[in-house]
Amino acid sequence: MLKNVIAPIQAWLLSQGRCVADGQPLDESEKVKRNDGTFRVTHSCGRIYIFNSKTNRYRRALLEEV
Repeated sequence: MLKNVIAPIQAWLLSQGRCVADGQPLDESEKVKRNDGTFRVTHSCGRIYIFNSKTNRYRRALLEEV
């Protein structure tokens, strides 16, 4: 039930390029280029995101990507 409320808010924050934890912009975070052309973004709160420069979108990193 709670996930049904939180998931749309997190999706909206990611579409705006903001962290799902504290709402700060992700474009100011540390970026490391990966082999597949995407970037691994480590935010100041410790969450890790994957940035696709072709689509200009962020997503949460999977466990095997960390």
